[in-house]
This record gives sequence, C-alpha cells and structure tokens, in this order.
Amino acid sequence: MSITTTGLTELDRLDATAQAELVRSGELSVEEVVCHAIERIERLNPALNAVVTTAYDDALRRRPPAGPFHGVPYLLKDLGPEAAGMRHTAGSRFLRDHVSTADSELVRRLRAAGLVILGKTSTPEFGMSPTAETRLHGATANPWDTGRSCGGSSAGSAAAVAAGMVPMAHGSDAGGSIRIPASACGVFGLKPTRARVPTGPAYGDWFGGWVADHAVTRSVRDSAALLDVTAGPSAGDPYAAPAPAGPFLAEVGRPPGRLRIAWTAEPADGHQLDPLCRAALDDAVHLCADLGHELVERDLDELTGEVGDAIGTSYGAALTWSIRYWARELGREPEPDELEPFTRAMYERGRTISGGDYLLAVTTLQAFSRRVAAAFDDFDVWLSPTLAQLPPALGAMVGTDDDPYAGTPTAISSPSRSSWRTSPVHPRCPSRCSGPTRRSPPRPGCRSACTSSAGRRRGDPVPPRRPAGAGAALGAPPPGLTRVSRRCRTP
Repeated sequence: MSITTTGLTELDRLDATAQAELVRSGELSVEEVVCHAIERIERLNPALNAVVTTAYDDALRRRPPAGPFHGVPYLLKDLGPEAAGMRHTAGSRFLRDHVSTADSELVRRLRAAGLVILGKTSTPEFGMSPTAETRLHGATANPWDTGRSCGGSSAGSAAAVAAGMVPMAHGSDAGGSIRIPASACGVFGLKPTRARVPTGPAYGDWFGGWVADHAVTRSVRDSAALLDVTAGPSAGDPYAAPAPAGPFLAEVGRPPGRLRIAWTAEPADGHQLDPLCRAALDDAVHLCADLGHELVERDLDELTGEVGDAIGTSYGAALTWSIRYWARELGREPEPDELEPFTRAMYERGRTISGGDYLLAVTTLQAFSRRVAAAFDDFDVWLSPTLAQLPPALGAMVGTDDDPYAGTPTAISSPSRSSWRTSPVHPRCPSRCSGPTRRSPPRPGCRSACTSSAGRRRGDPVPPRRPAGAGAALGAPPPGLTRVSRRCRTP
C-alpha cells in the first residue's frame, strides 16, 4: 500500500487496520492521521450531527503507545464508558454539564491499544429510543440520506464511521443499539457475548448483563482485532465470559466448514418486510447455498407476547435505574424539563415496577434464552434481516408531550408496534466492498458471505446504490442482515 500526504483524502476509505499500518510503516505520522480525521469531522458534522463533544486538544497533546491501533482516531459513544476530562451527557439535559473525572476500564484499554479519542458521538436520551433526535443535541442524520434516521442508540458512531470521519467508533447494545444503526448506515456491527468486555469500575454489569460494549467498524477484521484488545475480565467483575480459544482476528477468513443455517423472512410481530430488505435476505440465502451450506427456513416462534411484555418491564426498570443512578451521582433529581417526553413517561412507568415484577420478567427472559439455545441444537447460525423496514424519516419516532410513545417501534412501548424491528449482528464485507462514503457502489461480483450487496440469482435486481456524502439525500441506506450463533461459538 502506498499513500502520500497529498493523498490523505484516501484515508476515509481505509479501515483502522490499514490506517495503523500506514503509521507503523512511517508513511504517515500520527498527527497527520489525527488531523485528517479532525478536518473531516469539522467538514461533515454540520450536516450529520454525529459528534456532540470534541476533545481535539487532548487528542493532539497525547502520545499514544505503540499498540495495534497506534495513532488511529476513534470516537466514544456519549453513553456508558467515561473519559477523564470529557463531557458525558447520555444525551440528556439532566447531565448537560457533567464532566467525567476518570477513565473507565474500557477507555484505558482503548488508549493502551494506541487509539486516539477525538470526542463523543450522539445517542438518544439514556439510550432508550431507536433514533438519536434529542432536545439537547438535535437530530443525527443518516449519511446515505440526511432526511432519514440512523437508528439508535449508537447512532452518532454509526454515522461517523459510515461518513469516513473515523474508521471505527464505540457502541453499546442491549436490544439492538449497535445492530440497528449498523444496519441503517451500512457498516459492520457486532454485539459480543455478555461480560466479554468489562463495564467497570462504575458498573458490575448493565441492565442485568443485557448491555455489551464494543463498536461499529468499517471492516470485520477491525471488529475482531479491537475485541482482542478490549476483551477480558477486570478486577471485581461479577462474572466473566469464557475465554476464547484463540485471537478473534485469527477467526476472520478461516473456513467455517459446512454449516446448517436457519433463516427467516417473517418478523415476529407479523409486519411485512420491505422489498429491499427481503432482497438482501434472498441474496444472502442464495449465496450461502452456493458456498455449500445447508439452508433451512425457520421462524423464531419462541418470541411470544409474554416475552415482549417482559422486555418492556425490563426496559422500564433499566431506565429507572439509570435516572436514579445519576440523581445519586449529581445529588439532585431531574427537573421536569430536563427529561424528554418519552423518557419521562418511561421513568414514571418504571417507578411502578416492583422488584418482584422485574425478577419475574428476568425469569421469563431467561426461559426464553434457554428455548433459543435449545433451538441451536438443530442449526449453527440463524440468519434474518436486521430491520424489517428501511430507516424512517427523521421525526417519525420522536415522542411528544401529548403522545410520548409516538412512533416508538419497540417492545418498550408495546410489542405490537415493533414494525422497525431488529435482531443481532449486521455482517458486512471486510474492506473489499465499497461503503457508503466511497466513490463507487459495492462491487456486484463480491462473493463474501458477510455482505448484503451480492448480485441476486433470481427475480428483479436490487436497485443500484449510489455513494453518499453529507448534505444530500442520495438514496436509501443499504439493508442489513443479522447472523446469530450459539453462545460462545462467536465473540
């Protein structure tokens, strides 16, 4: 690979591994790479609103260690892990003035890997909404179409990576908060096994273990390599994930053998798939069959209304915990105008949930987990569209004082309203196919099993995609696909 200072604009096409190699080889300096990222954020962010807090002076002052990502720019989601001296708001006016005093364990590991943290990315208030359109920071626009949502809650991180501001950015996920925006923005998102990445020292776990920290990335290899440097327990963790057999990066590209793959085109709530989402699924199913795998259609019948109600109860309890935690840290309760209508309604609902109600919901969800785990005795991988519909228009999922749950398509408000639903892990081609900020569309001839842009075998072709740039609506975002594997078979 060869790149010169006059070709710095090519950096936004490279993944983090490639950028680190340029620094390691001496072709570019850390300052050049970091300043290029800062310039791109400053140029694109007015149209996208992906980055809500910057820490440029701190980033340029630090001398990152020679880790595997030495000198690579990175962004933190403004929710969860904290960075010393950086504003931490969780997307809420309640925390608008809060500045963190210490690095979380994850942040320490990111810095030790050589990453240079440039700031924080947008998130819905306390991560509870499937779109980042807060009263504190405003709406985050999708780089593929700036009139559409990026999803949530790792919205700003997905938008920043899709737009080439940085090659990867932090995300966290309980019910789709990495996977939804990864699909909406056409980048790779992985929710690791619970307790794979530490959440301390402030928390033992989040949301009873539902929340997992990781990232959205431009390539699969970046996701694996990043997990290699962040995974592993820290002192005092309540429990830990089983140790992997080897480096996650070594798994990238390794032949998996012949797999039995279950797939479904039926959302659990009965809504119909958008034709483009169905086309992406058909592409993947035909491609996997061409590669020699066994495919069997299988719906997720285990996801019942009772499970949806338990999810809603758990979310209500989780939000109540979040607000009470910060009220304790700040020494005061939130004022009425410091919480958004949806958050306020969820908080009031959560305060009516007893400890017994919550533990009963946990019991229901654990039983659901066991049924799903048992289903994997019959197949190795379960494949589905990540979302049933293309990302909706900005404003379509924002609650109001009169209707705080307006447009909220999750089990948080009502399982029957889950038309824009998600399921885990959006696979994407590792750096061979063009992403949304590149200057040519994805290559039709790419045969990687982790991309949704392969040519169809039958029926009408998928409409050609156009590259996106900030400030213009340039076509629908690419539909994403989900792969779910047995527990501890994957990261």
